Amino acid sequence: MIYHPVMRPCIRFLSIILICFTCAAAPRQTRNIILVTADGLRWQDLFGGMDPMLKDEKSAGMEHAADVKTKWWRPEPDERRRALMPFFWTTVVPKGVVFGNLQKGSSVRVTNSFRVSYPGYAEILTGRAQDEAIRGNDAVRNPTPTVLEFLRRKLGLDSSQVALFASWEMFQLIGEHDPGSIVINAGYRDYDGPHASARMRALSGLQFEVLSPWMEERHDYITFEMAFEYMKLANPRVMHIAFDETDDWAHDKRYYRVLDAISYLDRCLAKLWETIQDAPEYRDSTTMIVTSDHGRGGTLNDWHSHGKDVVGANQIWVAILGPDTPAIGEATNVPEISQRDITPTMLELMGVDYSEYTGVLGKPISMALGKSAKSR
Repeated sequence: MIYHPVMRPCIRFLSIILICFTCAAAPRQTRNIILVTADGLRWQDLFGGMDPMLKDEKSAGMEHAADVKTKWWRPEPDERRRALMPFFWTTVVPKGVVFGNLQKGSSVRVTNSFRVSYPGYAEILTGRAQDEAIRGNDAVRNPTPTVLEFLRRKLGLDSSQVALFASWEMFQLIGEHDPGSIVINAGYRDYDGPHASARMRALSGLQFEVLSPWMEERHDYITFEMAFEYMKLANPRVMHIAFDETDDWAHDKRYYRVLDAISYLDRCLAKLWETIQDAPEYRDSTTMIVTSDHGRGGTLNDWHSHGKDVVGANQIWVAILGPDTPAIGEATNVPEISQRDITPTMLELMGVDYSEYTGVLGKPISMALGKSAKSR
């Protein structure tokens, strides 16, 4: 049969949907979930690499960043993004799926009105916007038990089996409704939880020696290395690692440091996935979800900003890699999904009916719930 060129995108999309429907009944292989968030990482930088608009921009600190441009500038967007995030674009995307490239007909949108961090993270972790209670980054405890707490109770896990390590101190309030439900270490806090190895104690002390420029956020290196050490020692079933420097350096208008932070995130994802593949507790049974809490502007005046009045700050992205997710790659010309869909997707991947999570408003991302990698 000869297809008219206009029909090809439709045929491709229908084929993807057919794969998802025919495999929906397959038993889930995901036993563990690792959620990674990169604060304020723009979809423009994820999908296009170094932004041509900012490449030589003096106000972004790029006029003297020759070494940065040598490392990551390439003529084409696909080349730039692979240079900046080689693991993400050569492993995560080809073996899983990524949504959010507006230039290719894929949109991931926040539904909260504020487009700042706390409302975004709360939406990710509860499957709903909570605009009446969470109106910005004020230090209030999450009014809703998070998906981390729900999974702990639903699966009958010990509190040590659900962990959150974050650079931003506010996660002490964002991550759980009931204090002490899960293991949380966020911001400049000594680690006093389970599995306090010599390495963990050394990292806990080091955070106070290698101070970041910010009062509420420690360096991502400390956060990741703590999470990585905990993962090796405790083998948690559910983990959230929250990076922050992609946002902090942007607010400081130091784009070259934003690029450094994105590159570091990519190296951490590679280290995580390599460990997952090497560990019998995680191999072939772990899904990794990577996303962001909010977007940013797309002009010279607002690339460093976000909030309810910044155009584009409601656009984010999400990538999913694991045994139950088909190797779709970069999603193109697909229906819009929402930030609040991440929680129900996590639940369904873990074999839990998302409708049991009271008050959830999001829906599972169907394209991420296809047949297992082994049976493809």
